[in-house]
Amino acid sequence: MNQPTVAALRKDDRFTGFLLVRMAEQRQSSKGDKYLDMTLGDATGDLNAKMWDGKAVPPQVGTVIKVQTTVQEYNGRLQLRVERMRAAVPQDEVDMSALTLCAPEAPEKMLAEIHAAIDGMASDDLRKILREMLNACGDKLDYYPAAQRLHHAERSGLLHHTVSMLRTARAILPLYPFLDADLLLAGVIAHDLSKTAEMQSDTLGNVKDYSTEGLLLGHLVRGVTEVRLAADRVGVTGEYVLLLQHMVISHHGEPEFGSPRPPMFPEAEALHMIDDFDAKMNEMEGVMKRTPRGAFSEKIWSLDRRLYHPNYLGELEAPSEPAPFDPPAQEKPAPERRDVHRAYDGLL
Repeated sequence: MNQPTVAALRKDDRFTGFLLVRMAEQRQSSKGDKYLDMTLGDATGDLNAKMWDGKAVPPQVGTVIKVQTTVQEYNGRLQLRVERMRAAVPQDEVDMSALTLCAPEAPEKMLAEIHAAIDGMASDDLRKILREMLNACGDKLDYYPAAQRLHHAERSGLLHHTVSMLRTARAILPLYPFLDADLLLAGVIAHDLSKTAEMQSDTLGNVKDYSTEGLLLGHLVRGVTEVRLAADRVGVTGEYVLLLQHMVISHHGEPEFGSPRPPMFPEAEALHMIDDFDAKMNEMEGVMKRTPRGAFSEKIWSLDRRLYHPNYLGELEAPSEPAPFDPPAQEKPAPERRDVHRAYDGLL
């Protein structure tokens, strides 16, 4: 599959190739014209796409389509104007590892690191609660992202975010020996587990939508409940349960970001800061990968600013020429299933 990456696309480029559908809806303009509003992407990022065809049917989220497009700019952001599209077929031999963003480490390795952190805790109560919460998530942890579109929006992104935070927490704990290490690490592990109930994700890590409970309650409120239920199931009582609940509900830091209470003890504040730091670093890493060196990015709405990609390493390589658009092949034999875990061999 020889095609430019999404990260390499620039204004006025022509792109023909295969992209993964992350969102697709039929909408109506102010003039009453129907059009398709989509988010299409590959392993390097995604772009909004518009198809001004009132008869076009929205492709299913999580499927692969072949598109013929022009890259344009709208409100300072790149956008694809789709001229033609069709569903991918087995004969296309689409390499899913090139389209599906995956965490840089295998989920079983990251999950083993989380279990090792739990095993190393001195508090038996926290160990019991965390193991019960992990068991309740089941195999969703293998593939769930940490978000639909922002930080760690990738296959196994929830594990990636959690493990990155664990490593950061371990790095700072020696600098602040007054912190309860068990409690901080427990907060890191528990704080986002309820995202497996908040979002509806397929096994490739693509979030179709938020669940009813996710929209009505969110993962913070659900997470507080899950801590209490897990503690009750394993027979744990005492202040650790309350402290862990507070860490979950306060880890966004401020009411405007969803936390009804600010962090009210040091471990809760440390959790909030580590969570915010890891999320921003991951998002900035993604922006750097799609922004040429020596240039500014589009405005990143979640950060409320543009970012500059320093030029000290030279310029990015030019993208390859796009392949011509063609109808699906009819005579090639169906290929063997491609394993999306091939993406683990490289970085995000």
